[in-house]
Amino acid sequence: MKTYQIHLLRHGITDGNIQGQYIGSKDVPLNDLGIENIRALDENFIYPGAAAYFTSPMQRCKQTLGLIYPDVRPIVIEEFRECDFGEFEGLTAEELSGSEDFAKWLASDGHAAPPSGESGVAFGRRVCQAFEKIVGALLETGTPSAVIMTHGGAISTLLAQYGLPEAGIADWAMDPGCGYSVRIHPQLWTAARKVEVYQRIPLPREEEEWYESEYFIADAPEGEEEAGQEEESE
Repeated sequence: MKTYQIHLLRHGITDGNIQGQYIGSKDVPLNDLGIENIRALDENFIYPGAAAYFTSPMQRCKQTLGLIYPDVRPIVIEEFRECDFGEFEGLTAEELSGSEDFAKWLASDGHAAPPSGESGVAFGRRVCQAFEKIVGALLETGTPSAVIMTHGGAISTLLAQYGLPEAGIADWAMDPGCGYSVRIHPQLWTAARKVEVYQRIPLPREEEEWYESEYFIADAPEGEEEAGQEEESE
């Protein structure tokens, strides 16, 4: 039976990532380092192509997709935007450490929302509904593959919900410019709403020195995985 592939990619580095800020609805661009890193990844690794391309409306996602796939015209999916952190936008955990609202939000397991923001539960429902619509469209039209450029929080949420092997949101972390490829088996999707996570992307070329470089920390040797993880912002 025919299978389908979706490649989920996280945008590149922004100033907010470096500063450890909560950046969700704030529409920030890639910084110079982010642009440099995406270009280095694209030059030294292999990003899979696809028959269809989708992106979050945030400029950091559209900019990243344009650097990797300059000749495509993606479809913008509003529901793939990052979580809205409301009054926490642009602030770090340290700056919010004395806030009662921040403490309640952290302790709520996704059910509370930041003031004027969006709860984790609402965010998860939004991105999952958008993902299911895309999977349904691929199956209905026979479109074999798609790239979705979005945010780390969105990808981790989707894989925690649908991915096999099953793992929690924190287990699906990825570096900027990196992500995962999933394979959709129609019978499995129809029966269980699950997808097979079969590779990390981008794919390394033969040169081992780049495979273990600072630009591909997602697959660094054991014990070094945390070296490239970002702070709370996505």
